[in-house]
Amino acid sequence: MRVAVIGTGHVGLVVAACLAHVGHDVVGMDDDAPTIAQLSRGEMPLYEPALAPLVASSRAAGRLALTTDLRAAIRGRQVAFICVSTPVLPDGRPDLSAVEATARRIAAAEPRDLLIVEKSTGPTNTAAWIERTLAIYGGPGAREVEVASSPEFLRRGSAVHDCLHPDRLVVGVKSARAAQRLRDLYAPILEGRIACPFHEPCVAAVPPPFVATSFQCAELIKHASDAFLAMKVSFINAVADFCERVGADVLQVAEGIGLDPRIGPSFLQAGLGFGGSCFAKDTLAFLRLAEEQGVDLGLVREAHQINRRRVQVAVEKLRRALWVLRGKRIGLLGLAFKPHTDDVREAPALALAARLIQEGAEVVGYDPQAGGAARAALPSLSLADDPYSLAQGAESLVLVTEWPEFLALDWGRLKQGMRRPVMLDGRNALDREKLVAEGFEYLGMGR
Repeated sequence: MRVAVIGTGHVGLVVAACLAHVGHDVVGMDDDAPTIAQLSRGEMPLYEPALAPLVASSRAAGRLALTTDLRAAIRGRQVAFICVSTPVLPDGRPDLSAVEATARRIAAAEPRDLLIVEKSTGPTNTAAWIERTLAIYGGPGAREVEVASSPEFLRRGSAVHDCLHPDRLVVGVKSARAAQRLRDLYAPILEGRIACPFHEPCVAAVPPPFVATSFQCAELIKHASDAFLAMKVSFINAVADFCERVGADVLQVAEGIGLDPRIGPSFLQAGLGFGGSCFAKDTLAFLRLAEEQGVDLGLVREAHQINRRRVQVAVEKLRRALWVLRGKRIGLLGLAFKPHTDDVREAPALALAARLIQEGAEVVGYDPQAGGAARAALPSLSLADDPYSLAQGAESLVLVTEWPEFLALDWGRLKQGMRRPVMLDGRNALDREKLVAEGFEYLGMGR
């Protein structure tokens, strides 16, 4: 099929590359000329495992083109995805101005026989507003244009896998024709006809369910899914605090909880809380939408508040261990909000660093991918070239992001460079017994 993807940020670029990979003729469009030029040179504007080779192979095969011309991008296309940014406003609502502007520009281009798919995460009725915008600003051909919603469930660090092997494909449509066009578009994924782009062997996936529903249901599925997972993370973090008070170990408690098949083990890892643009932004947007509709989502609100307090819990642990934080060198292992990404939006590391700097500490960070982004977001943060230089003269290290390479460090070598070997394991990912044997003072979260 002939597909346009408008917006080449994280979601848009992954969607464009994956759809091209499974055999579609895709054009990726973005107003940001430097980004398009960078991609055209074979350079990546972001880090996502497996994405760079996927973009390169699709470009080489002639299935992925790039442009800054929206009118040219949608000309002759059957499907156009809107993947523009929806940043959060100060009051918690998402800024949908880019979505509206894109819809108006599509309307002005007078497309024919086009299915416009809302992929950007927006609140309920975003697709309906896109449809209304097309009707208001479109010409006679607007009657041939349909709108659909197809929310993304892409996790940073595994987005390519999630796109090609999703748990489910949810679409919000108004007609059987739109549903069938999306079913045709996703057919290679639904039927498992995918050449695996990963280095490791691909495991045959069970074909994902295709859930066709209304605009409103599809949009709510996205927001409610994120809100539920956020509540699960915050719940185990609240339990972690309880464990510390009564002398229990949250790892054992979480294991016992997760063995209940009604609950499951996913998202029961206590620590510094969630970050990233998805959970934080989408839960706030969900709360704001609920308030506008007169619905009390107190559970989601409290989950958000628990998450915000996790950084303070870590600061208090460091204060109890080090007494005075002013003048102490504290090293942060990891700056991205999760492993396998360079995304630092709502990253616990930045919030923790800012708090420690306010306390007068000398904060130094290291991350395999996110150092530059972290420094841009927090200029007062110092960066180290590697974990071992990070540890030089440090009174404490904090594992903030559980990159695999951090789990295999030479702890004896790290300890030799430290002024005082205090390790705060902010993800409960390290081998406590091994660190204690090496002479570290080990601090966990809920242990």
